[in-house]
Amino acid sequence: MNQINSTFSQSEITPVSVGDWVVTFLITAIPVVNIIMLLVWAFGSSTHPSKKTWAQAYLIMIAIIFLLFLMFSSFFIGCLASLANN
Repeated sequence: MNQINSTFSQSEITPVSVGDWVVTFLITAIPVVNIIMLLVWAFGSSTHPSKKTWAQAYLIMIAIIFLLFLMFSSFFIGCLASLANN
């Protein structure tokens, strides 16, 4: 445990400020720009570690929601198609 603490000292990683998080959330509210910036933050080397992890988790959630949407929409389209054939 001490080895981990000595590797990452407090001076190396400063917390992300509230203002930076507000700007981050505002940027993610802009369509198309949000996906581009999430990719930049998730895979960029100069991004703060906490913002990088947050962006990766956000992208994973977007992918899960998109897959669920595809599954449910294909199910409902299949149901509607079978009703139309009857």
